[in-house]
Amino acid sequence: MKFSIRRNSFITALNDAQRAISSKTAIDVLTGIKITLSASKLTLTGSDADISIETVISQEDEKAALQIDEPGSIVLPARFFNEIVKKLPEDMMTITIDERFQATITSGQAEFTINGLDSETYPHLPEIEADSKLTIAADILKQIITQTVIAVSNQESRPILTGIHLAYSNGELLAVATDSHRLSQRKITLTDAGTQDYDIIVPGKSLSELAKMLGDSTENVEIRIAENQILFTFANTSFYSRLLEGNYPDTDRLIPQNSETTVEFNAVDLLHSIERASLLSHEGRNNVVKLSLKTGAQKAVIYGNSPEIGNVEEDLSFKKLEGNDLEISFNPDYMKDALSSFGQTDITMSLTLPLRPFTLVPTEDGANFVQLITPVRTF
Repeated sequence: MKFSIRRNSFITALNDAQRAISSKTAIDVLTGIKITLSASKLTLTGSDADISIETVISQEDEKAALQIDEPGSIVLPARFFNEIVKKLPEDMMTITIDERFQATITSGQAEFTINGLDSETYPHLPEIEADSKLTIAADILKQIITQTVIAVSNQESRPILTGIHLAYSNGELLAVATDSHRLSQRKITLTDAGTQDYDIIVPGKSLSELAKMLGDSTENVEIRIAENQILFTFANTSFYSRLLEGNYPDTDRLIPQNSETTVEFNAVDLLHSIERASLLSHEGRNNVVKLSLKTGAQKAVIYGNSPEIGNVEEDLSFKKLEGNDLEISFNPDYMKDALSSFGQTDITMSLTLPLRPFTLVPTEDGANFVQLITPVRTF
């Protein structure tokens, strides 16, 4: 096996495939990167058994300047190999593999020799032959992931909540995540999608890595779903993830359908106020911020308190305040995550009682995006 390639193009593909590789894997071969060279393309594969990423560099890619001398395949130690490639002196690099699975990497005057493994020992990627697919713009998919993954649970005691619930039916895709203290739900209409319905749970960790890879691209992502796997295909990359098994909780009943008090804020202004209030709450044993709404006086005040250090009180500016007077306490970190997901828009906060969950929705399009937070008991 022998090929030459521009180092920058190779590093980009190598970094993408390496996202799937974990140093904690129990299978030694999965700490390596699989390199497969055919007559027309170079394929790099990384996997930790849960996530697998395959990225392809074609001989037709002029930027890569891929020159194929002899096809073949090998598995090389990923972290060490990546460090070598990054530090090579020249723009071009050549990799030669001998029959003992020893790789010689040359660039300019530098030459490295490292030991590899037979690629036959590397697990095969899942075969997903589903004809039906969903198509979604990469920037929209990235937005859906970043808006919902914040509510995914980190507790392995309830593994089903460590995933995002994706349900597709009648042209509408619903994404929901909850850790039982907060919930994030996003709906979107897909125009180019199949007729088959789906109801799956994708690990939040997988989707977080996928979102990082999507960048700001506006090209389309194709989604194919098999019995226990999901495949996202975009650009020259195939991203596989296992699915979580089990039934996701019925989250519809958690979202209040009516409210006693509503207030409209600018999301960014409120976020900054909560950041200031949480400076003190983070120093205390109880990380809690209190919001007081007085509709008669048309006043909204936020309080942060740390008995060890002091307290903060700030009058909030708002667009509209209606309903009953209310005081409610919440975890400011949950609130900051939720507000950050709205961007520059105005939001409507709907509340019922001091210990009942409250919702945040964009004022202009409240039907398609909901953040829900459970208050904290302070008495």
